[in-house]
Amino acid sequence: MLEIGGFTPLTTIDFPGRLAAVVFCQGCPWRCRYCQNTHLIPPSAAEPVAWGDVLRFLERRQGLLDGVVFSGGEPTLQVGLADALLQVRALGLATGLHTAGPYPDRLAAVLPLLDWIGIDIKATASGYAALTGGGEVSGARAWESLRRVVASGVAFEVRTTVHPAILAADDLLSLSHELAAAGVADYVLQECVDGRCLDPTLSRPSRIPEAVSEALSRLFPRFSVRRSG
Repeated sequence: MLEIGGFTPLTTIDFPGRLAAVVFCQGCPWRCRYCQNTHLIPPSAAEPVAWGDVLRFLERRQGLLDGVVFSGGEPTLQVGLADALLQVRALGLATGLHTAGPYPDRLAAVLPLLDWIGIDIKATASGYAALTGGGEVSGARAWESLRRVVASGVAFEVRTTVHPAILAADDLLSLSHELAAAGVADYVLQECVDGRCLDPTLSRPSRIPEAVSEALSRLFPRFSVRRSG
């Protein structure tokens, strides 16, 4: 049903407020310069995990786990995602999704099957082409996905990974104002982890200035920074 490149049996950080397992879906249409999960970019996994094995594990953990997060890679690339979500929900588990939004229509199709979404918005729409390798259309698709998530009523957070060589402080502030205007209430900045990027030239420190964090905290009801270490 799914091409799975990895599985985490327990996490306390990937599905807010829930003890969850994480299914890492294989394959991604973009090549983001700061990507940390480069092994998940190809369409086929070097050591695939069988969905049947994951499902049997989840069956044994009923009553112990609260939910399952489908991450990646890009989960909406998988044609079996909707069926997998239905099977997870049939076990009484909540469903979460991590997505970058490259396929707005596919995302819209599974929104009714989700309890929570973490959507990556990487830049303003015009800034995507230089980052993702997906051309100018990548930004339009990501922001259309965000609009559909906001309209859906499903709980969500928006995340932006920050590296100073890609997103300067002024650009980050502009992006944040656009997100607030779009209806985002829960915003998370993620510091890039140096030395693990798809683009090996991204080696500068990525600490987010406190002044930027303070400015953004005034824009969103819920704002946080996930430090790289």
